[in-house]
Amino acid sequence: MDNLIWIFVSTLLVNNFVLAYFLGLCPFLGVSGKLETSFRLGLATTFVLLITALCAWILNTYILIYAPYLRLISFIVVIASTVQFIEMAIKKLSPTLFKALGIFLPLITTNCAILGLAIFATNRGYSLVEGLVFALGAGAGFTLAMVLMAGLREESELSDVPALIKGTAMNLIIAGILSMAFMGFAGLFSSS
Repeated sequence: MDNLIWIFVSTLLVNNFVLAYFLGLCPFLGVSGKLETSFRLGLATTFVLLITALCAWILNTYILIYAPYLRLISFIVVIASTVQFIEMAIKKLSPTLFKALGIFLPLITTNCAILGLAIFATNRGYSLVEGLVFALGAGAGFTLAMVLMAGLREESELSDVPALIKGTAMNLIIAGILSMAFMGFAGLFSSS
């Protein structure tokens, strides 16, 4: 049980995919303009991460032992099909969210955080439960980073910011400060 807590907290805070490994920056910088949209994209990404962890474990345990050279392609196929399913579900259940996410929803397919999760989990030899906890921590960390960024971006829109750093420059400054703040968690756990 301690190992599962360690995996979750380590992935959530210390080894945050966005703020420590710099994976998933495209949606982090592109969709984090509104708090609600960021949260929902974080939830969708967490779901894709969980499905990817499950499929990566099944593939790695039962199928890829016979053809390990197909590992990367197999992971990409699983990720692309899961994202396609999510996209269809969101389009049907919440057309306004679908429109708000725009191009960034299909970009979950190319989100390197998801492929990174599959590769990290299999390289570290995680069991099924450890892989799912790892995916949950990565998804929660991604969502946390997105929500923090969105909140700070919304706040900066209401603040008196010099014209020189408005827009992209301000967003990159906020992202850098968030990343440095998360580096403060490095003393909690060693890198996994």
